[in-house]
Amino acid sequence: MGAKGVTLELTLPWAPALNHLYRHVGHRVLVSREGRRYRAQVCEILAGLGVQPLAGPLSVEVELFPPDARRRDVDGCAKALLDALQAGGLYDDDSQIVKLQLEKLAPVPGGAVIVRVQKC
Repeated sequence: MGAKGVTLELTLPWAPALNHLYRHVGHRVLVSREGRRYRAQVCEILAGLGVQPLAGPLSVEVELFPPDARRRDVDGCAKALLDALQAGGLYDDDSQIVKLQLEKLAPVPGGAVIVRVQKC
């Protein structure tokens, strides 16, 4: 994905919600076991695809397919997802994202997230 306007599409596992992403240990705030496991899954997927870091401003479109019909905020898993994509080397810093679109769709068993990233 080197040229401006070319879109990279990824299908990823359902991301943990923000309230499951961190744990407080004394005065420290740490990424939870669930958050670390999700980050490792995304890193493995990106490494398997041979993804190289994208430079410059990015537009990110996210389709969220929850694992069930429980009520969920549309932005609930965005932090875990964007941080995992950064850890996996898709971009150097999520501050590169200048446009972010989130859409929650019908539940699918196990949940899924489809991400499309485009250079601006």
